[in-house]
Amino acid sequence: AELVRELKLDRLLIVPAATPPHKTLPAGSPSPEERLSMCEAAFAGIPQAELCDLEIRRPGKSYTVDTLTTLREQYPADELYLIMGTDMLLSFRTWREPERIAKLAKLAVMHRTKDAELWEEVCREADSLKREMQADILTVDNRCISVSSTVVRRLLALGAPWCLEPAVEAMIRQNGWYLCGAELK
Repeated sequence: AELVRELKLDRLLIVPAATPPHKTLPAGSPSPEERLSMCEAAFAGIPQAELCDLEIRRPGKSYTVDTLTTLREQYPADELYLIMGTDMLLSFRTWREPERIAKLAKLAVMHRTKDAELWEEVCREADSLKREMQADILTVDNRCISVSSTVVRRLLALGAPWCLEPAVEAMIRQNGWYLCGAELK
């Protein structure tokens, strides 16, 4: 909701990846369809949020450039934002066709931590991408919870309470997702 207000979004498309190109999902992970259901539960309270199964329906690895190309075709007059965390901006140059992504959408970067030194690095990288790729990058001064998804999965595996949406946490526990013990390493 905070992001919708900050960026004045009419619509927030939630697009879970079918097969992430940059990592292998651990054993006990939910299927893409199950992750879509978790997203539905997580964003139920945000009226502007809409689920988009585009990547789940498309075979193969889920590349952002392909998704944005399709969305640009579907919404030619709309202003598109690609919302990402600081870690994603710092790895953006390694993505498939980052220059094309920068032409298809504005990049909206959210804090993953309030670490001032990291944020300075993110701002330097944003300035560099603006110069080199003519990327339109917005930094969002959002509230953040300084924890990674890996840490959340470890806490879940240990049975520790966490601040997930209650419906999402219930789905995870009921289905045993992420709880196989591999996350404890």
